[in-house]
Parts: sequence; structure tokens; C-alpha cells
Amino acid sequence: MRANIVHPGADELTYEIREIVEVGKDLERMGTTILWENIGDPVAKGEKIPAWIKEIIATTIAEDDKSFAYSPTKGLLETREFLADMRNKEGGATITPEDILFFNGLGDAISKVYTYLNKTARVIGPNPAYPTHSSAEGAHAGSHHLTYRLNPHRNWLPDLEDLRNKVKYNPNVAGILIINPDNPTGMVYPEKVLREIVAIAREFDLFIISDEIYANIVYGEEKMVPLSQVLDGVPGIAMKGLSKEIPWPGARSGWVEFYNKEKDPVFARYAKSLVDAKMLEVCSTTLPQKVLPKVFSDKRYGEHLKARAGEYKKRAEIAYNIFRSVSSVVAPKPGGAFYMSVVFEDGALNGHQTLPIENAEVKKFIEQKIAGVSPDKRFAYYLMASTGICVVPLSGFNSDLHGFRVTLLEPDEDKFRQTMQTLADKIGEYVRS
Repeated sequence: MRANIVHPGADELTYEIREIVEVGKDLERMGTTILWENIGDPVAKGEKIPAWIKEIIATTIAEDDKSFAYSPTKGLLETREFLADMRNKEGGATITPEDILFFNGLGDAISKVYTYLNKTARVIGPNPAYPTHSSAEGAHAGSHHLTYRLNPHRNWLPDLEDLRNKVKYNPNVAGILIINPDNPTGMVYPEKVLREIVAIAREFDLFIISDEIYANIVYGEEKMVPLSQVLDGVPGIAMKGLSKEIPWPGARSGWVEFYNKEKDPVFARYAKSLVDAKMLEVCSTTLPQKVLPKVFSDKRYGEHLKARAGEYKKRAEIAYNIFRSVSSVVAPKPGGAFYMSVVFEDGALNGHQTLPIENAEVKKFIEQKIAGVSPDKRFAYYLMASTGICVVPLSGFNSDLHGFRVTLLEPDEDKFRQTMQTLADKIGEYVRS
């Protein structure tokens, strides 16, 4: 073309969680039955939505025609009032309804948060990274996403010295991202660690983004501490949503909460730019906003969350006890969200290992696909072709670690245990091949 129309950050837009689906679909067409352990959709995995939640939604649709209408740009006032009141009762940074902005899911929020940053401003995030964040931040900057290390040998806790040094020696870093509980590792940030991250942000005059989409899915020893309770005057943004905890991923409803806007005029102006950008779209989906206060305030909701967390805890224990016996990997027990990340020990992968594939057509297809891929992606492809189990390689999470993420979503305990055991067996077989 006469002019180059490609965005300088286009190459940063990758999402291995869904990209690997294309390979899986090809294998399905060749006769392989796929077990989809790649994506965090509890509903697709068979989780049933409680009847009482469905009733609230159905009644709202039947009785309130305004659930079909536009909402205000920031979101329904009564819903934002409800959320602000709920947040303020927790303590910490206080907010008003004007500090809350709804989006069409957190994917929309993440895109806007990075798109409307100054082009030179960078946000450093965890490694392994969640690709929606890392891709959006990298695309915004036209450069590879900046990360600080999470250490699998210390239960995925962040390397704070690494974070501090990267902030100190990169003056373009304007913000720090945390995902709490973390995706893809299932780690929950201890309060002490959060306060140390806040101290770094204060020292270098940064803001903090905390993706808290899994805030109510916590089942380990570590308590989930919201960003609002530790900021102590530092500007911050918390990201929340309905997709994981109701769960209602198809609602595409999420929101951000701005903390301490009054402390920094530049941060306040940035927050306003996100509202202005949302105004160009008119508003976010109305129906989920209508039902949110009714669901969250229902006395059955707490028990609903508790029961779901109990199920994930049970599966986390099963997976941890299976993988801990595999000598070639590190697999810390998750304490939140519904994922577990498994890392191959240094030297375990050599780029020549294989697994047996019975179907000749599938074998030929996979051998063509593995050319030039990372060692963990090679393992993931062979695993899927050999067993049908689809996992996401950690290299797809903007990480230099070689491993994979698996979900804790399979509701059939026997099937879940069998899947995890097959994975463990195939790791051993692959490493020895």
C-alpha cells in the first residue's frame, strides 16, 4: 500500500490460549477427541449456574424494559452506588460512584487502559504474564512487554529485587501491574508483598493496576487482600468483573475502580481520558449491571462462592499431589483462581523429545507444526496429538519459563484425576524419550 497501515505494536498481539485451539480443531477433524484445558470458562466446562441466579436474570428481563436500554457511560448509577458502598465497607481507599467505570468485560477495560496511556509510558507486569495484558501493553508501546519475575521455586512469589531494579533503571515505567489471584499461576499475593510493591510505586511515583477478576475465588492459606486496602495514598486501578465468579463470561461485564485520583492531577486526567474513550462507545452492556446488586446482595451468594472455592481447593490438592511426584517439573499448589502452572526443570527439555501418535495423519500434521517452536510448545503439541489434552505452553504467557498452564475446571472428579495423572505420566514419558 502507499502508506504503511500496520500498527507498530501489531506483532505483540498474541493470545496462545485461543491460538492453540486452531491446532486442536484441526486434530478434531482428523478424529482426535480433545480435552480442552486451555481456557478459563467454567460454563463451557460444565459448571451449572444456580437456578436462583437464573431466576433473578429472567425476572429482570421480564419486568424491567430498561434492561434493554442504554446505560449511562460510566454505568448504572444505582449499581455504581452499590459497588462503592460495598468497597468502602471493606476499608482502605474510599471511592464514590464517580470513581467506577463499566466496560464490556475486562478485555475491553484492559485494551482501553493501555491504549490511552502516553505512548512512552510503560506498565511492568508479572512473568508469566496474562496475554491480554502483555499483548495490549506491548502493542501500545510498540515494544515487547516489560516483566518482573514470579519464582516457581518460591510458590510463584514475585522477585521484588528484580521489580525494583527494572523500575529504577527504566524511567519510562509509569505503572506496575499485579494479577491477584494470579493467572496463570494461581498465586495469591501476600499482604506483605503487596505493601512492598506499593512502597516501590511510592518511591518512584508510579500507579498500580490490580486485576482482581478472581478476588472471590480463593481457597489457599493466603488471604486475598484487595489493592484498595494497601495503597495508602498511591494512585491505583482495580479491575473487577462477573465472568469468573457468578460465573457469567458471556455477559461481558467488568468495571474498574479508580483510587486516590485526587492525589495526582496527571493520574486524574488519565482516568478522565478512559471515561471519555468509553463515551465514544456510548456505554457498556446494561443487563448485567441491572442484576449485579441483586445477585451480590442475595444471602445465597456467599454460600455459592464458598462452595465453588471448595471445589477448586479439592482439585488443586489432587493436581498438586500428582505433579509433586514428577521429578522433572516444579508445580506449586495454587491458592486462588482456577489454574495451575507446571514448569519443566532446567535441562528437562532438549527439543528432540516425542510422544507416540497412533494416527498417521495426525503424526504428520504435528511434525510439520513443531518446526521452530519453543520447547514447551513442542511438548504441548505432542501431548495434544498423543492424548487429546490441550494445555497452554507458558511461553504463550510472555515467559522465558518452559512449562504449561492447566485448568482446575473439570467438574467430574474422576475425569479430572485421570487427566492430571495422564499429564504426569506423559511428562515422564516425554522427558525420557
